Amino acid sequence: MEYNEIGIAALQEGQYEKAVESFVKAVEQDPENAVGYINLGNVFASLGDVEKAEPFFQKAITLDAEAGTAYYGLANLYYNKERYEEASKLYETAIRQGVDEADAYFMLGKSLERSDNGKLALPYLQRAAELAPDDLEIRLSYGILLANLELFKEAGDEFRYIIEQDPDNADAHYNLGFLYAVSTDQKDDALQHLERAFTIDPDHVQARYIFDMIQMGENGQ
Repeated sequence: MEYNEIGIAALQEGQYEKAVESFVKAVEQDPENAVGYINLGNVFASLGDVEKAEPFFQKAITLDAEAGTAYYGLANLYYNKERYEEASKLYETAIRQGVDEADAYFMLGKSLERSDNGKLALPYLQRAAELAPDDLEIRLSYGILLANLELFKEAGDEFRYIIEQDPDNADAHYNLGFLYAVSTDQKDDALQHLERAFTIDPDHVQARYIFDMIQMGENGQ
């Protein structure tokens, strides 16, 4: 078994020191191979050590400009540091270099959304939802973006799907209730879902606040 394989096995078992040692040996044995550097970047990223992880991903990219996973790893670091514009460019490059996975499209969409580019983010979150239709976190983010762009019918479909799959999803109930409140005259449906949200999650302050506001409005009529 070669050093990268030993390191990956150690990483899967949570043996981080052994993983680092193995990947360092892999780099020493074959310093022009980007894989060892990517693996070292991934280890330090998983440990939350951004300062150590970043140069390994950058080194991998200089060795192999088509190393999609290096761009993806570096993008994750920048996203976590709230460097969303840089992250979005790196995620886009990662996808172009073959990281054709739901998480990559999702993270590209989130990066664009957090850079105030919601319309540009939409097709990427949609693609992520198509690639991972059972991932409720992706579906929720996609639904929220649809609602923010006032695509209320499509957003409602997403929130209802999530609730069908996970009846105790407080965030889906909250967002569906809020959608009913702002885009329809279905106040009873809005109240039902908002109440369900803060019943499931008593700390869901926003759901309770909007529930109370709707009730005050009804009582004031």
